[in-house]
Amino acid sequence: MKKKNLIIFAALILVLGLLFYFSKAISLNTIFKTKSAESAKAQSSEHQGHTGEGIPQQQTTAQGQTPEEPPTVEIPQDKQQLIGVKTVEVSVKPIQKIIRTIGRIEYDERRLATVNTKFEGWIEKLYIDYTGKYVKKGEPLADIYSPELFATQQEYLNVVKWTKQGKEIKDERIGNLLSKDAEAIVEAAKQRLRLWDITDDQIKKIEETGKPIRTLTVYSPVNGYIVQKTALQGMRIMPGEKLFDVADLSTVWVVSDIYEYELPLIKVGQRANISLSSIPGKDFSSTIDYVYPTLSGETRTAKVRFTIPNPSGQLKPQMFTNVEIKINIGNKLVIPEDAVIDTGTRQIVYVDKGEGYFEPREVMLGLRAERLREVIMGLKAGEKVASSATFLIDSEAQLKGIKPLQRH
Repeated sequence: MKKKNLIIFAALILVLGLLFYFSKAISLNTIFKTKSAESAKAQSSEHQGHTGEGIPQQQTTAQGQTPEEPPTVEIPQDKQQLIGVKTVEVSVKPIQKIIRTIGRIEYDERRLATVNTKFEGWIEKLYIDYTGKYVKKGEPLADIYSPELFATQQEYLNVVKWTKQGKEIKDERIGNLLSKDAEAIVEAAKQRLRLWDITDDQIKKIEETGKPIRTLTVYSPVNGYIVQKTALQGMRIMPGEKLFDVADLSTVWVVSDIYEYELPLIKVGQRANISLSSIPGKDFSSTIDYVYPTLSGETRTAKVRFTIPNPSGQLKPQMFTNVEIKINIGNKLVIPEDAVIDTGTRQIVYVDKGEGYFEPREVMLGLRAERLREVIMGLKAGEKVASSATFLIDSEAQLKGIKPLQRH
């Protein structure tokens, strides 16, 4: 009896096992059929996308290539606060470039004069006996004796005397002929004296006294200071030899150096403020009146010139000045200087994409002014860029191997 019960129990277990097996097989078959149907549907949808009969699953470029997604580096908000990340909006602003440089006061070359003679002689009397003395126009500088000039004056007096004798001839026709010839000779003698810088007043004095002037007085041609003196008492001089240099310091030049990269901004007529440490609290306003055409190879600078009135004589040649030139550049798309990482070959900024993500982007920059940089290419107005802790963001990106897309 016990053996029969064991057989029945075993049969029941076998039946239950077979039922469980068949139920699992039916369930798996149903799942596989469902998966196959979904796969076929996906393939059909993809086929429709390629044929244009359905909606494509992924956008493509005009060349049929998938556009490359810009890389981003994630900096969580709490970490941003910890490292001090700040962002600023890219915007269009009017910017002003301020060029600060130094200058040096020079003589106004248009107000320099030199004094020399056109004949050989000796200095018999020197009125100006030291450098730096102020002289007025027409003030005597030196008396010069010249045997050649003395002989020319004597010839002139003889011609004048002969002319007067010709007028006393009783024959009117002959007298008129001699008078005309004499007048021409007298005028030629006068012209010769004028060419030797003898004034008409001196010629008139020679004619009135009937005696030649032993020494010729040399006068100052301008108001100014004697800045160079080679004349000495009793010295022999030759034609063209310089005796004095006279400088009129009523106006002076300020010559400044401008770096090569700043030259495109410099134009004649731009205003500048000029100040001196020796005259605190006083600024001189002037404009650029000349930009020199050459560049210094050692300093890579060019010279610009300003003219300043100097009626009181406070400004002296070789004084140093501070020069400030303000240039209005106009409205430009700008970002702060601190937002830019310059690698030497590229300029990189990190664009705030929101939710803690920053995109490294290569940009092309232009002018630098007031701690701002002009953006030529790579950014649009309204975008935000990281303006502080930029190097920390860049370090994070470098550690994760995130690099900006190549700019085409």
